[in-house]
Amino acid sequence: MTDFKKNDLNHPWQTEDIRATNVPRRWRIPSIGLKSLSLLLLDTTMLFTSWVIADRIGTPTVGVHLADSTIPILAASIGTLTASGFYGTDDKLRRFAKLFKSLIVAQIIVLITVFFYQPGAWVSRSVFSIALVLNFIFIGGGRFLFDLVTVEIRKHNPIFQQSIVLIGDRVDIDRVRKLLQRSQQFKIDSIIDLAVWDIHSQLDRVLMQIRSRQVSEVFICSQHSIDNQIILFWKLKAAGIHLRIVPTELQLPQRSAEIKMIEEIPTVRFKSLPIFGINFQLKRLFDTIASLLILIAISPLLLVVAILIKKSSPGPIFYRQHRVGLKGNHFQVWKFRTMVANASQLQQQLEAQNEVKGGVLFKIKHDPRITKIGKFLRDYSLDELPQLFNVLQGQMSLVGPRPLPIRDYELSLQPSQQFAQNRLLRYEVLPGITGLWQVKGRANVDSDDIFYWDMVYIMQWSLTLDVKILLQTIKVVLLKEGSC
Repeated sequence: MTDFKKNDLNHPWQTEDIRATNVPRRWRIPSIGLKSLSLLLLDTTMLFTSWVIADRIGTPTVGVHLADSTIPILAASIGTLTASGFYGTDDKLRRFAKLFKSLIVAQIIVLITVFFYQPGAWVSRSVFSIALVLNFIFIGGGRFLFDLVTVEIRKHNPIFQQSIVLIGDRVDIDRVRKLLQRSQQFKIDSIIDLAVWDIHSQLDRVLMQIRSRQVSEVFICSQHSIDNQIILFWKLKAAGIHLRIVPTELQLPQRSAEIKMIEEIPTVRFKSLPIFGINFQLKRLFDTIASLLILIAISPLLLVVAILIKKSSPGPIFYRQHRVGLKGNHFQVWKFRTMVANASQLQQQLEAQNEVKGGVLFKIKHDPRITKIGKFLRDYSLDELPQLFNVLQGQMSLVGPRPLPIRDYELSLQPSQQFAQNRLLRYEVLPGITGLWQVKGRANVDSDDIFYWDMVYIMQWSLTLDVKILLQTIKVVLLKEGSC
């Protein structure tokens, strides 16, 4: 990463304009075009497959062959998805609610298109309905897997990350850099510190520096420090570079937003928070059914674990501890015992060895209180399985922020702790057996990162996200990446 200095360029410069006829167009970020093309091919394949299957299992229409209408069907569907922004530069292209609405619109357009393309041909109602359901399942599932693969590719191949430049005050730049490091989408190529550069008098020089790096986007981290933003925006766009403004000074919800114009003033409107009303009831219904089925399936395993614990060391099979749940209410969490019987008393002697930064949570990698069978159970998170009973009782959810012990809860809300007030929001939802932190950074013992992922989950919740986290939990547990 480069930190631009004033003397980086000492020769005349000109700002490239992509509208000039003598400027060759080039792929600044080949991965962006590659990703859009891959999604286009994936969606086309899924659409074709779903319609073929629907035609096979649905009620056939005499004299009508789906092959005759394949081109208009695919063209209408892909055209609708394109118009809805599903092949843009947004990294979150798995917006399933919007996808479902777009596919409904596509089906309507398909009917109209086929009517004009082949006036005498009509697809049966059963084929039409089955195709709609399969379109959503196949495209949604395909994009879900595509997203997982994309993240893994970016982790191991930075060439597929978008190179960006950060502009702002040093404090704001550091704040944004820390946030972006949690994402695999961007690679910070260089920064422009406004304490060194004067954007007002050195705008063309700054633009030349940015263009020389061949980046795709510029992030403004300190909006208040730039008084000629429209000029900066215009010249960046003329050079083929996108501009983003990161509102570091505002505590905005991490929800999908849309730009709305009030007269000539652009405003940002955020969607409502997700885990309320019918969404909460749907989550509870999913938790109840899923946890009951899981308990039935793993009952032999639970019995074996209980016998091993009883034989390995003196003490009870289960460990019950008071935790803090929804609305700050206390409840007893159930776990298989993995420590010696007097582990709570020994914790006071081990506080100095706490490895969690800030000391809000208590965690030691090689905790001497853990028994041999307990270490095995923790490695594969088997000790957490009895919490399925907490889920059935309505005290917990399968997915959510981990419930904190009372000691950790009280420390997390001390005024000396950064973002202490924001952390209260994690107690507005049911705690979970697993969560985003468990699948994003289980080996990371920085309490700020833990609370950050809790907030991301709360603000971005959906049943699809819950399923994704549960599937990823299986992966990280089998690979023993930390412990839940």
